[in-house]
Amino acid sequence: MMLTGFLFLLFLTDGVYSERHCSYQDVLNHLNLTQNKELYSMTRPVKNYKRPTLVYLEVLLYAILDVVEKEQKFIPYVWTVMRWHNEYISWDPNQFCGIDNVSLPTEYLWKPDLTIEEMTEKDKAPPSPYLSINDKGDVEVQNDQVLVSTCRMHIYNFPFDIQSCNLSFKSVIHTARDIRLQPSDNSSEATEWSREVMRTQYEWLFINMTVTANNASDMFGQDIVIYTITMKRRSILYIVNFLVPVLFFLCLDLASFLISDSGGEKLSFKVTVLLAVTVLQLILNEILPATSNRIPLIAVYCIGIFALMLLSLLETILVMHLIEKDSQAAKENAADSGRSRSEGCDEQDKANFPNSHREAHEWTQCACIYEGTAGETLSELQPVAKEGNSSKLIEEYHALEKLSDELREMEKTLSLLLNNRKEEEKPGYWTRVAKKSI
Repeated sequence: MMLTGFLFLLFLTDGVYSERHCSYQDVLNHLNLTQNKELYSMTRPVKNYKRPTLVYLEVLLYAILDVVEKEQKFIPYVWTVMRWHNEYISWDPNQFCGIDNVSLPTEYLWKPDLTIEEMTEKDKAPPSPYLSINDKGDVEVQNDQVLVSTCRMHIYNFPFDIQSCNLSFKSVIHTARDIRLQPSDNSSEATEWSREVMRTQYEWLFINMTVTANNASDMFGQDIVIYTITMKRRSILYIVNFLVPVLFFLCLDLASFLISDSGGEKLSFKVTVLLAVTVLQLILNEILPATSNRIPLIAVYCIGIFALMLLSLLETILVMHLIEKDSQAAKENAADSGRSRSEGCDEQDKANFPNSHREAHEWTQCACIYEGTAGETLSELQPVAKEGNSSKLIEEYHALEKLSDELREMEKTLSLLLNNRKEEEKPGYWTRVAKKSI
């Protein structure tokens, strides 16, 4: 009976003890974290200050949010994990119902003061409010960060370029004597894990991530872990929206040589195409940074096409000027020739057409086309003029005079037509030069 009562009391005692030591707060009370918050959070957690704290770092690339070539900025979304050992934290999980891991607010424990050298703006994502500790004293902090960092862009092969941007982690004030920084994964593991968690890549294709640990040569230096992110630009949109249209504009400019030079449509068309290429160059200028040491190949491509189109425009202007000059010269020559023929016919008429009715047949020598017919008519009228009365002769004389005027006008018109036809058949000197230049 007494043995049964003793066992019952022992069972109750064990139950109360187990229930009392099965909470996270019991673990924190055992570690005295709530009472000694300032002590644990203010100093580096080592019992001998000569022993450095070994910090393991792991970085995963979650997304490539943006790459600004003009400002040379790289904006990734990364996960960072830091692990280190706290020599003041340890407990037996068997005494706390198997609890081997506890989460608590980050302000309760000391944390390494790691920063990123390339970061230019404060982290936009809020830091994680909790950290986790295990029964052996290992502390782990996980954070997701939206980093705005600088990155030297090499745009010589734009848009077929491959960029490499660095994220360099180091301590702010602690030297290698206090903190030793080491990566917890190699390059192949970091690349594989980043590809698994990758969500978006913007216009870039993630290639790999290289992990490099630069250990300090002496105890007064600092350890640096560099994560190099290599990515390739997706160039298909730039090819479709920029390179191909510029080439099409050049083809249009070459096809404009088939337009006639007589009007102004050819010149206006070439100027319009040249202005279109200028607009594309302005768009390109907004994309590429001005700090590039070498002229990008795409800029050389645009400048070359612009120069070809400019030469084509200048050649068109020169050809139109030569043709216009030749046309003016032809008009002046035709006017001089018509004036000289008219004066020659007038003089010939005055010399060969006297007031006498007997010499009327000699006037017909100025009418080159109607010479035979008019001569026969006058020769037939001479005997009639001798036999008829004077009034009838005067009327016939006036009729012949009117006919001679009409024949003279017809002669001038036919001569101008013949001259114009000859000039059209035989182009002028400047027109031949213009056609040779084309």
